[in-house]
Amino acid sequence: MKSLRIILLFSLLSLTAPAQSLVLSNSNQAFDNLDEHLTALEVRPGQQLTIDSLLQYPERYRFAPYNRVLEEKVEQRTAKLQESLTTLRATQAQLIQKEKLASLGELTAGIAHEIQNPLNFVNNLSEVSQELVEELEEERTKEQRDEELETELIIDLKDSLQKITHHGRRADSIVKGMLQHSRASTGEKQPTDLNQLADEYLRLAYQNLRAKDQTFTADLRLKLDPALGQVNVAPQDMGRVLLNLYNNAFYAVQEKAKSLQDPAYQPQIEVRTQAVNGKVSLRVADNGTGIPPEILSKIYQPFFTTKPTGEVTGLGLSLSYDIITKGHGGTMEVESREGEGSEFVIQLPY
Repeated sequence: MKSLRIILLFSLLSLTAPAQSLVLSNSNQAFDNLDEHLTALEVRPGQQLTIDSLLQYPERYRFAPYNRVLEEKVEQRTAKLQESLTTLRATQAQLIQKEKLASLGELTAGIAHEIQNPLNFVNNLSEVSQELVEELEEERTKEQRDEELETELIIDLKDSLQKITHHGRRADSIVKGMLQHSRASTGEKQPTDLNQLADEYLRLAYQNLRAKDQTFTADLRLKLDPALGQVNVAPQDMGRVLLNLYNNAFYAVQEKAKSLQDPAYQPQIEVRTQAVNGKVSLRVADNGTGIPPEILSKIYQPFFTTKPTGEVTGLGLSLSYDIITKGHGGTMEVESREGEGSEFVIQLPY
């Protein structure tokens, strides 16, 4: 620090006339009272430098080393902060991807159980058809054929084949539709049958839960506005929102059923769509445990969850809220009473 001040002092002296001089002491006081030495400096007439301008140098250079240290610390901490933010973004992206994969896993499980129903019909009806064909062949080998019986067998066979075709097409539509919804979202909106989307994902969520707990049953109520028509949404993203809301609703009613142990309690999930004042309203209501008032304001926060640790990421409602508000320019609100149930209300531009 002393050497710095000496250099600065001689630099200032070099700016003045060569004949001028200044006697410096070897004591610490000489460096500490640098201001006094500078004010004693005589400036030749006509020079642009003035005493006032020279007096500015000591203050400026006195704190220069500290300023550099502070700047270095700010730069270091800024670099660390940027590194931390980069790591945080990467971690958040991984968690979001995990949440999407979890939703996709539930969706796939739902598809597997949903498609099992028409496949069971196809298998059973195929066996019946085979038996009808055998009876018909046997009847035709007889010398005295019963034409009335043959006609009945043919009618039953046609009916069985028609049912096989119907359930086969049903299974095909489930696979095609759900594979389309489960693809990675591009965020692009397209005219979508929101009623069909709400119906399909509700059944998938229910079948997935039933696969885990076959004793669980719920009353599913669909009140879908037939005049709703096509709604401009990103179907994959909207499917994730619906699946999340349905899973939360089923979890709430299942937990209430376990805690009550009352046969009179019937879990109930109601889904309603309606066109209101130029907007699309979608409501998902349940008669489950409800949400306590003290945590109602936290449910959209990332990583917040009331479910046991390790079961979920806590990003479901947060992602759903962003999809509705940021991705679709809509709103998502919740109405809940602890112990009575909850209702999520989504409104989208029509």
